[in-house]
Amino acid sequence: MIKSIAFQRGLLCSGMAIALAFAAPSLAADSYPSKPIRILVGASAGGGTDILARMFADKFSQALKQSVIVENRPGASQTIAADNTARAPKDGYTLLAATNTNQAIAPHILKLSYDPLKDINAVGLIAKVPHVLVVGKDSPYKSVKDVIEAMKANPGQLTYGSSGIGSTQHIAGVAFGLAVGAEATHVPYKGSSQAHIDIISGEVSMMFDTSSSSMAQIRSGGLRALAVLSPKRSAQLPDVPTLAESGVSGADMYTWYGMFVTGGTDPKTVELLNKTLNQTLELPDVRERLLGLGGEITPISAAEMAEMNREEFERFGKLIKKANLKAN
Repeated sequence: MIKSIAFQRGLLCSGMAIALAFAAPSLAADSYPSKPIRILVGASAGGGTDILARMFADKFSQALKQSVIVENRPGASQTIAADNTARAPKDGYTLLAATNTNQAIAPHILKLSYDPLKDINAVGLIAKVPHVLVVGKDSPYKSVKDVIEAMKANPGQLTYGSSGIGSTQHIAGVAFGLAVGAEATHVPYKGSSQAHIDIISGEVSMMFDTSSSSMAQIRSGGLRALAVLSPKRSAQLPDVPTLAESGVSGADMYTWYGMFVTGGTDPKTVELLNKTLNQTLELPDVRERLLGLGGEITPISAAEMAEMNREEFERFGKLIKKANLKAN
């Protein structure tokens, strides 16, 4: 009898252990987040990605009742931050404020140790932001026509800055050169804010920057906007013509900003992060800020973000192959 009771107790304990083992992932997801979260940014402080990451870190902290810290890991076309995210624990505590630079462009130019479509999971879309062709306030170039004429008269002598090799600024400059049949020299930086300094001083001729990172300098007068690289004019820059209006076609460029997490993270955690992101996009002050930076806001699911990323990956791959772009 005693042996029978002991045996039954053993079975009961074993059954409870098995049940708890299967329940552990669910319990972990339900308790998320239970410690501080970090958002990695592949650009230097002050750039467009950094500005948005810090705004969302503050809102996420309020919504999730946890500290959310932004860490800058600039360089290598934002892929250093992406690589760190890919190698982080699959627990949802390392997020990545990403763009199509590191997710869809750089993988076709740089040799990476991670797969952007597998090792990093999409959470959602923050905004799509058009690019704008800017020059310094004292630049002799007053229009797109002036820039094209100078490029053709002095092949390779005009320079354009970017936040790194393979960045959307870099690709926009390449597309512009192909569209106008002229060449300018690419000058990569670790972030847009560093490039702005040399453009304003006249050390670099121009930049095909995102409106989000250049808007403050445009409004303060440090940079002069010559054209927006979108099909229609920006509501924030109504007096600035589009490239098409300036006689250039085939060089439109957007940068999208999205939130990602380490690949293999629990789907329930990803779902919670997506819900938090989309709710944040509905906040009046966030919408006002994003629209003020020239952003287009369209909340989407994590699956839709993953599909958009895949499509962008394929599109930029074809463009880069056509231009025969390679890392220097």
